[in-house]
Amino acid sequence: MNKQQFIEDDLKYIWRPFTQMKSLEDEKNKPIIIKKGKGIYLYDIDGNKYIDAVSSWWVNTLGHSNKRINKTIYKQAKKIEHVIFAGFTHEPVIEFSKKLVNMMNNSLRHVFFSDNGSTAVEVALKMAYQYQVLKGYPEKKKFIALKNSYHGDTLGAVSVGGIDMYHKLYKPLLFEIRQADSPYCYRCPMNCNKETCNCECLSSVENILKEEAQNIAGIIIEPLVQAAGGMIMYPAKYITKLRCLCDKYNILLIDDEVAMGFYRTGKLFAYEHAGIVPDIICAAKGITAGYMPLSVTVTTDEIYNAFYDEDIDGYKTFYHGHSYTAYPLALAVALENLKILEEMNIEEYLKPKIAKFSKELEKFKAHKNVGDVRQTGMICAIELVKDKNTKEPFSYEDGIGKKIYHEGLKLGAILRPMWNCIYFITPYIITEKKIEKLTDIAYTALNKVLPNEE
Repeated sequence: MNKQQFIEDDLKYIWRPFTQMKSLEDEKNKPIIIKKGKGIYLYDIDGNKYIDAVSSWWVNTLGHSNKRINKTIYKQAKKIEHVIFAGFTHEPVIEFSKKLVNMMNNSLRHVFFSDNGSTAVEVALKMAYQYQVLKGYPEKKKFIALKNSYHGDTLGAVSVGGIDMYHKLYKPLLFEIRQADSPYCYRCPMNCNKETCNCECLSSVENILKEEAQNIAGIIIEPLVQAAGGMIMYPAKYITKLRCLCDKYNILLIDDEVAMGFYRTGKLFAYEHAGIVPDIICAAKGITAGYMPLSVTVTTDEIYNAFYDEDIDGYKTFYHGHSYTAYPLALAVALENLKILEEMNIEEYLKPKIAKFSKELEKFKAHKNVGDVRQTGMICAIELVKDKNTKEPFSYEDGIGKKIYHEGLKLGAILRPMWNCIYFITPYIITEKKIEKLTDIAYTALNKVLPNEE
């Protein structure tokens, strides 16, 4: 099949995510046919190669076509590809769970499996509500979520989301929440200086709790980085203080680590930077290094034991699951991924790369349209503005992100800016030399769309 036929069939039969399909009639918006991937690169049908600067939706950590993981899939497929997880178990799920809990220092000890980040969040919300019921607080059925938040696309996950473009249409279908201010340091809701603030924006959460803690089951956050909201970054002390509030008002802290988990922030999970332990965490994306769908919702003895009962079919049972729960192929990959990361001594391995990104980000700061440059571990973001003094953003209609994306493709990188934000979430194996090349491409693309004035 030739390239033209590929494209025609794609557009005829496939409905793409987050895409106005009519826009694909424009030649420059036609999907790029990827033939293979290797390391940090993706190769298209025409032989062009692109640095995968967004890790293919933030999932790829060890690079494309990792030989060791390829071999793991083959070996596991020869043993057992899938088995019902009701009444049966298997070696990969046991070994993975044991290793993950040990890596978390046994702070959260019970692992519930699903297959994507949205579902991991659904599990956490249902688990938190049912826990409150079991503890004798059935009135605790609301959640607090933050503005600019994104927790997935199922209805429960959308209910706790805070991005109108994704969520507004579905509000009639959603359950009621309480929404607190986002800890958006560059655009602080309290007009504080991010260098000297004491997380005054957290008062928004406490004000809600003062009024109706008796009705609140928990609060859900994206730790350190609100990713889909525009790579909004905030200090770890916010989470430390939030943990104290949760304890004070007897609500659960749900930590959505779907995007941040598995060393994106430089540690296994982002909450570690805050020196606290959440009540529930949700993790996905990097869990299988980008190879297979898998997610986990991990919780404490306290929550797990509230469900533990002799009445097998009683209301203490957690009724949630799906056909591919604890999928053996995915678990074999996830286990191998953890082994590889451990052998790499990944925290130390990433430190020079994090430092290199920090150095390379300096060249963006003087650009007339760069309002803020921020970094958390291996996640970097450059927020673009019309005016540095007023922080006026570009409008959606300006299409700045799309223009930079297309310029990046010409130069050999998949940048895919979000809103007015250029960001980098690369595979961990990117070299310091390639970090320099990638940031040079991004700066050139930016300057092509928004020429810098001398």
